[in-house]
Amino acid sequence: MNHDLIVIGAGPGGYVAAIRAAQLGLNVGCIEKEAALGGTCLRIGCIPSKALLESSHLYHMARHEMGAHGIKVSGADLDLAAMLKRKDSVVEQLTRGVDFLFKKNKVTRYRGTGRLAGPGKVVVDGEQPAELTTKSVIIATGSKPFMIPGVEFDGKHVGSSTEALSYDKVPEHLVVIGGGVIGLELGSVWKRLGAKVTVLEFLDRIMAGMDTELARDAQKVFEKQGLEFRLKTRVTSAKYDGKQCVVTVEGGEPIHCDKVLVSVGRVPVTDGLGLETVGIQLDSKKRIPVDKHLQTTAAGVYAIGDCIEGPMLAHKAEDEGVAAAEFIATGYGHVNYDAVPSVVYTEPEVASVGKTEDELKAAGVDYRKGSFPFSFHGRAKALGQTDGYVRVLADKATDRILGVHILGPRAGDLIAEAAAAIEFGASAEDIARTCHAHPTLAEVFKEAALAGDGRSIHK
Repeated sequence: MNHDLIVIGAGPGGYVAAIRAAQLGLNVGCIEKEAALGGTCLRIGCIPSKALLESSHLYHMARHEMGAHGIKVSGADLDLAAMLKRKDSVVEQLTRGVDFLFKKNKVTRYRGTGRLAGPGKVVVDGEQPAELTTKSVIIATGSKPFMIPGVEFDGKHVGSSTEALSYDKVPEHLVVIGGGVIGLELGSVWKRLGAKVTVLEFLDRIMAGMDTELARDAQKVFEKQGLEFRLKTRVTSAKYDGKQCVVTVEGGEPIHCDKVLVSVGRVPVTDGLGLETVGIQLDSKKRIPVDKHLQTTAAGVYAIGDCIEGPMLAHKAEDEGVAAAEFIATGYGHVNYDAVPSVVYTEPEVASVGKTEDELKAAGVDYRKGSFPFSFHGRAKALGQTDGYVRVLADKATDRILGVHILGPRAGDLIAEAAAAIEFGASAEDIARTCHAHPTLAEVFKEAALAGDGRSIHK
């Protein structure tokens, strides 16, 4: 089969790249080893975890928060099987949706694993073996969980987020190794459902990569909710001894629990791709080097998403997929990495876009900070969700917004306005003079923009 473009991997970066390229008139093939399209994010990551986060939040509200609203709830029992079934249904509907979009856009799907076999040649190994020729290739093979030496995965008691999405009962005690996004989100799910949750983090802080102050304040909120954190803790082993899980830590007593979730980051999936057949060499972290157009050192071969440098985020991969497809088809394609938001879907949510204070200080940038708390806002009080704040960082000389950091209700939705502001080069004054509907949580962003110049109205 001859194609204009072959995409290896049908995750959020790969399938989006394939669809966009097809929209631009290219003959596109996409190789995916799993039966369901959508990649880790859709099948065993972003989507199922959010389904469980929503369900567990409603359960927690019914048991602990409805009374404050004058709603008496009794007999609110957990049907975990039904909750998991709903999660699976959401995933199934969306994976079928991607399959429909492939057919709608005439993208040819190949089942198996793809590898390069020299310039312009791609081989499919697996259920539907094939030898393909193509003008261009986009590698979108994603990432996999990082494995810690001494930690023995057994797929049931000690495992990754994949297993933690489908526990058949609520653990009495869940130990989460890693205080990053995945560990905090799934730890929150099982805490709401009744588990004791202990988070072990090697660093002296949680949410590495996010603003230090934001992470510190978020930890305080999570601790109030009952999550236990042990920072500066190095795990030396974890295994199931036939009766319980035993986690050993350097300089401390072993921790006994019934489930262990290992979430210490992810590594690129770049083995077995035949990169050597076109002269591509991986960097020290096994990532594929690319230029600003996402092109590798091999002509006609591009790479996107988790297998290249940058944050491992589905929306970052999607934007790169569109940019790569458009560059291949039109000669133009661009991603503004300063405007890529990140979100932790805990309760409250944590969201950031642009530069952190740590980065601005390290770069010697003179900036001013405006912050406004949700506790001063009417809509947040009506929701009963007043933890947190919006913080705006703006260049002191030009007033251009450099970063926005949010801890609070629906932060993941609110950060979109901040990302748009950075994308369009907006100033804090632009946001301050934009009329925001009242009463909406977005007003807190406006007040934070005003606060940077000492003009906040409601504080």
